[in-house]
Amino acid sequence: MVEKTVTVRDCMSRKVLSFDLSDDVADVVSLLLEHRITGAPVLDAGHNVIGFVSEQDCIKEMLNTAFYCDLTATVGDVMQRNVQTVEPDMPIAQLAEQLTIAKPRVYPVVEGGKLVGIISRSDVLKALFDASVRCHHLSSTKAAV
Repeated sequence: MVEKTVTVRDCMSRKVLSFDLSDDVADVVSLLLEHRITGAPVLDAGHNVIGFVSEQDCIKEMLNTAFYCDLTATVGDVMQRNVQTVEPDMPIAQLAEQLTIAKPRVYPVVEGGKLVGIISRSDVLKALFDASVRCHHLSSTKAAV
């Protein structure tokens, strides 16, 4: 069982790659690939989350670039505007339940309207695995085999 005290804040990454509305899609793709992430939040000047851009959002524009030599899109053109966010004090077990039915792989973590981190399915899965190891008194190497 995951301890009730484990929260999103305990598992989130505080180093967050983010983008601006005017960023070029090709530059975004380059950074997503370099950092090996599937997407990142889009922020306004006040560090408010106003969108999310993912690999999937960029594919059509990259198709235009790769095959038609036409690149004119910005993040603002392709990003998702209806962004699901979580709060840092949300219990990790609650987010895990949400992940069983919700589609996003990555959630921006917002506190007081400002981006404070990001949490992925992998982060949540690691927290659940760690709790399972503690629960069953297994070493992580035995459990992983």
